[in-house]
Amino acid sequence: MYDIIIIGAGPAGLTAAIYARRAAKKVLVLEAKNYGGQIINTLDIENYPGSSHITGFDFATNLYNQAKDLGTEIVFEKVIDINNKEVITDKNKYNAKAIIIATGLENKKLGLDNESELVGKGISYCATCDGGFYKGKTVAVVGGGNTALEDALYLSNIASKVYLIHRRDEFRGDLSTVNLLKEKDNVEFVFNSTITKLNANEVLNSIEVTNKDGNTTTIDVSGLFIAIGKIPNNSITKLIEVDENGYIKANEDCSTNVPGIFVAGDNRAKEVRQLVTATSDGAIAATSAVKYINSKE
Repeated sequence: MYDIIIIGAGPAGLTAAIYARRAAKKVLVLEAKNYGGQIINTLDIENYPGSSHITGFDFATNLYNQAKDLGTEIVFEKVIDINNKEVITDKNKYNAKAIIIATGLENKKLGLDNESELVGKGISYCATCDGGFYKGKTVAVVGGGNTALEDALYLSNIASKVYLIHRRDEFRGDLSTVNLLKEKDNVEFVFNSTITKLNANEVLNSIEVTNKDGNTTTIDVSGLFIAIGKIPNNSITKLIEVDENGYIKANEDCSTNVPGIFVAGDNRAKEVRQLVTATSDGAIAATSAVKYINSKE
């Protein structure tokens, strides 16, 4: 029996672990993949208070080590269900007095044929992870937000040519990044267009792009980086109430509709999703979970 089980080892989950351990609670963190969540792929964090420049990997590793040094038990298993206060993974079952769901977001897919099969064979959702494989090659980025813009900027220093494809006629991301991209000779904007087909012979070799007039063009590329947004990773349980977009509804103290189950991070329904709000959620959720446990003892 654990006091608190935290699902997810991203910034929210690890911060929750730190606060829960400092309250002398027995804590288990369950993580399906790697610690750090989405932030681990960020090259340079510039907006976290008190740390104007740090890599996402270093930030996440510092959090992980801090949680471990405090005695947090971290197990890499995939959670597949929650039954009351029992957490079921693909390998074991664990019980707790309180649960914090900090499962974050996952990448949206284009939904095209062969997309899943071509991941790692020309398709990627992380430019900083896989960009190095495309040195001197032609690549495309699809999306219109800050992630797509930053991916294109990063890739422009590696690839020989970068096509930035967006379904609208202007980007949603920061104008300053757009202006930097405009100065790049090897970056070409493709507006009012969507990718309608992936062509491959074992690996991706071209994409078909259709504009708003219905005209289709084939663009030869070695790599396609998909940055069209995220969706909440909240499929592990049907117990918790979510909004129309799948985000978990929560009160100010990060409590959910189920007593003893809390939520922290980007998978929570809220207006702002930033690193600082994820860590804030972690602190609030852990404090609330501790109060909940203490009230029952």
